[in-house]
Amino acid sequence: MLGRRKPVIDLKGVHLTLGDGPSRVHVLDDVSLGVDGGESVAILGPSGSGKSTLLMVVAGLERADAGQVVVAGSELGAMGEDELAAFRGRNVGIVFQSFHLIPNMTALENVAVPLELAGARDAFDRAAAELDAVGLGARLRHYPAQLSGGEQQRVAIARALVPEPAILVADEPTGNLDEETGAQIVDLIFAKQDERATTLLLVTHDTRLARRCGRVVRMRSGSIVPDAAMPAAAQ
Repeated sequence: MLGRRKPVIDLKGVHLTLGDGPSRVHVLDDVSLGVDGGESVAILGPSGSGKSTLLMVVAGLERADAGQVVVAGSELGAMGEDELAAFRGRNVGIVFQSFHLIPNMTALENVAVPLELAGARDAFDRAAAELDAVGLGARLRHYPAQLSGGEQQRVAIARALVPEPAILVADEPTGNLDEETGAQIVDLIFAKQDERATTLLLVTHDTRLARRCGRVVRMRSGSIVPDAAMPAAAQ
């Protein structure tokens, strides 16, 4: 009898504190979470609940003080900074609320960055194809300031997806967009996740958006609320 597959994201007993002395804050408190390959999971909670920090720990942008963080089969805590950056470039695509595009680079150049860092010779061809796939084939030479908010987020999604990562993490991806544009971006994220069977970890405070994921995990005060992780349809 075959055993259960190991999850692509596997956190056990993760703790993270920030600050010193009286200002010390326990941002993550004994967090354990498993996410299988191809799953879409929403991390739902109010501001300050630790959900964005949890996402950053999974992406290797924050280091846990204690506990185990295994992503795509690798223990992140055992990696040096250079090794961690290379791992992230291969395995984790990140979409931020504020786009984080490089202002003096065109859309094409922004999307090509992770491929160039990885030494890909076809970086610009692949970047152009990815921008076309998100509906921006005619905007390759435009700079971020020449693009709308929705277009900038499409560039950010293309940049996150172009290395073909196993995991896509999105932190409030519609937070800086109007309702109509935000809905289009959400549709795009889920369409690409389904098309590529990518694992999606989505941070949001919006219950309606969270329910589009296959599973919802609620956080409060740095901890996952017991028994809150359930199929979204049951919420």
